[in-house]
Amino acid sequence: MLNFEFYNPTRIVFGKDKVAELARLVPPDARVLVLYGGASARKTGTLDEVKAALGARTVTEFAGIEPNPTYETLMRAVEQVRAEKIDFLLAVGGGSVIDGTKFVAAAACFDGEPWDILLKRGSNVQRALPMGTVLTLPATGSEMNNGGVVTRKATQAKLAFSSSHCFPQFSVLDPTKTYTLPREQIANGIADAFVHTMEQYLTYPVQALAQDRFAEGLLQTLIEIAPGALAETPDYDNRANLMWTATLALNGLIGAGVPQDWATHMIGHELTALYGIDHARTLAIVLPSLMDSQRETKREKLLQYAARVWHITEGSDDQRIDAAIARTRSFFEGLGIPTRLSGHGLGREAVDAVVAQLTAHGMLKLGERRSITPDVSRAILEAAL
Repeated sequence: MLNFEFYNPTRIVFGKDKVAELARLVPPDARVLVLYGGASARKTGTLDEVKAALGARTVTEFAGIEPNPTYETLMRAVEQVRAEKIDFLLAVGGGSVIDGTKFVAAAACFDGEPWDILLKRGSNVQRALPMGTVLTLPATGSEMNNGGVVTRKATQAKLAFSSSHCFPQFSVLDPTKTYTLPREQIANGIADAFVHTMEQYLTYPVQALAQDRFAEGLLQTLIEIAPGALAETPDYDNRANLMWTATLALNGLIGAGVPQDWATHMIGHELTALYGIDHARTLAIVLPSLMDSQRETKREKLLQYAARVWHITEGSDDQRIDAAIARTRSFFEGLGIPTRLSGHGLGREAVDAVVAQLTAHGMLKLGERRSITPDVSRAILEAAL
């Protein structure tokens, strides 16, 4: 029986040349801090385009937000916000920049030690600065949700948070901003969106027929557009479909009223924190092994996934599940993403290290049934060697 509440206040402004819309989206008297990552925002001209659209507003910049945003870097941004009396944040970049900006928005208004926001998963956030985004890398869906992930370098802790106060007011999505991205980042975006969808879909049936079909449509869309999205010459329609699919994969809609897993993400976060592997690539390592490990608790949905997404209908139940897992692994490998720890030069020592971090961070009962203990996580990782 479905029973849920869905809320998402983010305005999406989608299409070519939409960065100019910042002129009407940002309050005219705002003191704006533009946050971004490396030099690409400046080299591609996106930063100049943003500043031109902001016109005569007071605008300053904060650069250097990492691909996995760190608490240490973000706290420098918080200091700048307070010192310059900033009252509006604008993230220009991908999910990491947007995640980091959400944290800055909350931390700048937080009484006490801001790391507590992460320790409490955002439940203690009472208010946050208003913010918007200009998306340049489709992957995480952070442009239309209220969550983020932040790493503390000092302890190698990578923690997630969410708050109703941290939704972007708007997000500008211009697919042409993806044209300068390297192939590896496009591949990561496809994999990230795929696993986001799987985390909300591949659990157990609850008669959420629309959510199931919506999720299956997103998965099939990613499979269909992947070759074109990865082509050497960018195609607007492929990139537009990737950008919108990645947004829909994690804006809350397909997860409304259904059980959710997220164990793949929790295990993957530790791989990123310890070894610096791109987030999406850790997901591709974990998911196929987790699917196999959890084949009994996920049996009905695995069979549904096999039939509806991959059109696998012949053979015994276990043969169809095996084939669906194999097709999932092949999909990631076809993107150029290794699905084994060994593909990243890691061996059994990584298994011990990740399990130790999961235990230290209280990740003791993961998955939609809370049945993935550290021992089960160990088995999943060992199967991914």
